[in-house]
Amino acid sequence: MIVKILDPSTTFKGVRYNTNKVDKDKGELMKVSGFGALQALQNLRPEDYVNYMEAQSAASKRTKYPQLHAVISCKGRSHSKQQLTAIAEQWLKGMGYGEQPYLLVFHKDTANNHIHIVSTRVDRDGKKINDSFEKIRAYEVLNRIVGVDEKQEIDKNIEKALSYGFSTRAQFMMILEARGYSLKLSDGIYQISRYGKRQGTVPLEQVDAKIGTFSKDISRLAQLRAVFAKYRGQYDPAVVHVTAPLPGNRSSAPSGYTSAMAQMLTDKFGIQIIFHGKDGKPPYGYTVIDHSRKMVYKGKDLMPLAEFIAPSENTPEISAKADRAETKADRTGQNEKEQKTPPEETATYTDHVQGTSEQWIPNIQIDISDDIDDEAIHGRNRRRKRKARTNTR
Repeated sequence: MIVKILDPSTTFKGVRYNTNKVDKDKGELMKVSGFGALQALQNLRPEDYVNYMEAQSAASKRTKYPQLHAVISCKGRSHSKQQLTAIAEQWLKGMGYGEQPYLLVFHKDTANNHIHIVSTRVDRDGKKINDSFEKIRAYEVLNRIVGVDEKQEIDKNIEKALSYGFSTRAQFMMILEARGYSLKLSDGIYQISRYGKRQGTVPLEQVDAKIGTFSKDISRLAQLRAVFAKYRGQYDPAVVHVTAPLPGNRSSAPSGYTSAMAQMLTDKFGIQIIFHGKDGKPPYGYTVIDHSRKMVYKGKDLMPLAEFIAPSENTPEISAKADRAETKADRTGQNEKEQKTPPEETATYTDHVQGTSEQWIPNIQIDISDDIDDEAIHGRNRRRKRKARTNTR
């Protein structure tokens, strides 16, 4: 589950954005609170809520951006609108907004259920609600509500990542990055951060020792090639950018790549495809994470990128051998948990993907760092990005 505080605004345009969703039957107004006598009136208009919050916000001349607009989102349909509403109410209390006027609007127009929160940052006494380390506290409060122990979670995730087979340091980093962590190598130790703060560490020598044991599963790669050949006529392999909807019917900047084929491989077989590219340009490489077998491969070990994303009309005739390989791969993915996974490893993660046998598939689409085939290049790209971000602050 994630929480995101949207960009600050001098106006309460979040109200109109959400009421428009309701008008189009893409959202549902779940709760109105803190508006005093206004709530006793019928047929309230969006501007009535806006006027009320503007009047309260006007008491603080120093607050330039009075609107609080936040989103709490779950994986798929794992939480109902009622559950998300209850979580949002508790989150507002934990963030100091429990007595503030606010609207809660449930959205049902994306693959992930989510609820929008709109309130004012100015209280009834004209004081601004504390926003120090707001984004960090937002996750701390949410995690307490849903019962996530951050220390326990990172320990499990590190153990899980180290149980995978990988051939480069960058591939190890990518496994945890796909779970929403960021990693920085300092003095021979990976510093692992999430929710805006350091969560744990992993010695570089431990990662290198794991790399030294890597061995390709040639038969598994052959199975995956056959699976790809079988399904490419049904699922488009062409790559598209991943964007997120923004207020005002806008879309976010591209934050990654996907394809119908890649999504099918994840959903059906637990095979995650991560495409590598930057600046909105076409991808120049990809990585295969086989969650069923806990292995990471360079895309070229499976097939060249050009072949992997080629239109399906270029596909040769599929043989019965491919059918047998696909059936075997499917059976492997479905039975992996009961046949090979010890009971103590069957923990349910907060954003667990159902129906894929304890696969450790990420719940958030993130911008994966650049090509992982060359560790030196990868490191330079990371440092360059950090330096650019520092210079823009």
